[in-house]
Amino acid sequence: MSPKTTVVIPTYNEADNLPTLAADLLSLEIENLSVLIVDDDSPDGTGAIADDIHERYPDSFAVIHRTGKLGLGTAYVAGFQRALAENADYIVQMDADFSHSPHYIPKFLDAIASYDTVVGSRYVPGGKLDERWSFGRYFLSWWANQVYTRAILGLKVRDVTAGFKLWRRNVLEAIDLQNVQSSGYVFQVEMAYLTEKMGFRILEYPIYFEDRRIGRSKMSIPVKLEAAWRVWQIRWRHRNIRR
Repeated sequence: MSPKTTVVIPTYNEADNLPTLAADLLSLEIENLSVLIVDDDSPDGTGAIADDIHERYPDSFAVIHRTGKLGLGTAYVAGFQRALAENADYIVQMDADFSHSPHYIPKFLDAIASYDTVVGSRYVPGGKLDERWSFGRYFLSWWANQVYTRAILGLKVRDVTAGFKLWRRNVLEAIDLQNVQSSGYVFQVEMAYLTEKMGFRILEYPIYFEDRRIGRSKMSIPVKLEAAWRVWQIRWRHRNIRR
């Protein structure tokens, strides 16, 4: 049997995006592919839409319902743990808003043959951001990834806050998800830090990062400020981690 690949997607108010995204994922020509939605009790009915898709595709589409908006990081941890428990060989993490195009997933799977983790990167040659981004937004993202976070944590990876990744199961098992404490967007930074510090082989694969098609971004100013100071917390928390 071909390796099992599970795509984990946290959702909160993605009712307008989910049906199209699910159709695109389920149409990929990847054997033994499944999709796992982790919904935080979306008030727009995202969870009910996910249930409807599950009823149509029970063997390849599943849903975890959570009782409130509990945070991006904990949603990924819950999804990763479920995927590992169901014997996934590869786990993909991605957003539900089409900023991460599903067509990259087969390319990630081809590329991981010589790596432990593939990162969909905006900041390597060939990577690109949506042209509609303002200069201020671009500069803040560039500074956070290329200067601030890399300087504090000593990372080599360029897209530290990337949320589009493919993991081998052994990487997530070795990290021990119980020790990952970030609940918000800084979860991406914590996972990048642990992966690199533990010596896993990382490939940054260039992607085009499209701005969300429908709905509003959840990256508010308070969320960004919280992520900035929590970088120091990550460095202290994992100071004793070794290869």
